[in-house]
Amino acid sequence: MLPKIKIADYSYPLPDERIAKFPLAKRDSSKLLIYKDGDISEDVFSNLGQHISEGSLLVFNNTRVIRARLKFKRATGAEIEILCLEPYEPTDYTLSLGAKNGCTWRCIVGNLKRWKEVELSLSFIYNDKSYTLSAKKLAAHEGSVVVSFSWSCPDLSFVEVLEFCGAIPIPPYLNREPQDSDNEQYQTLYSKYNGSVAAPTAGLHFTPDVITSLSAKNIQTDEVTLHIGAGTFKPVRTETVGAHEMHAEHFSISLQTLKNIRNHLGKVVAVGTTTVRTLESVYYIGIKLLTTNLPDTHIGQWEPYAMEILSQKYPALLVFDTLINYLENNNLKEILAATQIMIAPPCRLKVINGIVTNFHQPRSTLLLLVSAVVGNKWKDIYDYALRNDFRFLSYGDSSLIMVPPADKQQS
Repeated sequence: MLPKIKIADYSYPLPDERIAKFPLAKRDSSKLLIYKDGDISEDVFSNLGQHISEGSLLVFNNTRVIRARLKFKRATGAEIEILCLEPYEPTDYTLSLGAKNGCTWRCIVGNLKRWKEVELSLSFIYNDKSYTLSAKKLAAHEGSVVVSFSWSCPDLSFVEVLEFCGAIPIPPYLNREPQDSDNEQYQTLYSKYNGSVAAPTAGLHFTPDVITSLSAKNIQTDEVTLHIGAGTFKPVRTETVGAHEMHAEHFSISLQTLKNIRNHLGKVVAVGTTTVRTLESVYYIGIKLLTTNLPDTHIGQWEPYAMEILSQKYPALLVFDTLINYLENNNLKEILAATQIMIAPPCRLKVINGIVTNFHQPRSTLLLLVSAVVGNKWKDIYDYALRNDFRFLSYGDSSLIMVPPADKQQS
């Protein structure tokens, strides 16, 4: 059973010098490891389309990273760092980031014990005038702090204020401060909707040339939106996987994208683990709809394992037809949902047939996801990458992992 999996079995030595601190000057010149039919080879990312079947569908996560890292200074000089995680009031990302009269967010606060004042303030310049962003600590909430924000310039929305006051929250394992270059380099080519505090880094390798080459091979692309929280960097610190609590992430997927995926089942390649989490969560939302006739749009951490026997009865084609019919019958254009899904052995993937993904931290839920696809072959993949000078983590190189047949996924 999943809760008894020991996280120590999903570790490997990762020297600091193998962690890419900055991206390559040309995104698509990064190395690409290919795992297919049990074989490992390598190429450059610009040739990605040569390793994906004609007629496939690549699905991207089009979330955009916000400048969620705010540094306030007390009168004593002590620094209080606030990292905005997700909107608390209003809870909708669009409404909260577009708010002009204040908003409230769940945050991680560094140096929290030194935050003695009722309110902290931070000055910024807009149109040659000085304005103030203020933060009030309201309450602790599930390992985070609820912080109320207000600002003195009514012309600016909260996301615009963050552009003036905040910094891109690059991963902590880079062990450096954000630089101006990160504002562009830590965004994907296709990022659209503000909300993430981490980039869907598998997408950082894509360039217009790569997209053009995919189209030339009749490989289509489509997009979902999942806003990535800071929990994506959270290592598993418990001895067994079952004691680790996954963070919830909000996502949306349009009716048209559901139809596109439905029409490409058997040839769906997810770009990034967050896209995998989205597509597999959508499948289980459909299972719930099929079995209860209720549109339950939250997928809990262990629900896929509880529904494994059910899922064997319902192929993805039937599930997607059910979701599409439900949306059409209720005049809905998209699914809005949240997921805490943990994809790890023995979870079997129901929707995707391949993943484009970077190389992940030891003892991480992302490495567990890779293992759910290829079983213990993840060790061969990572050994090859270490031996052959691949660059690791967010700004590192990439891999294309094709999903083995179901009877070989856990071998």
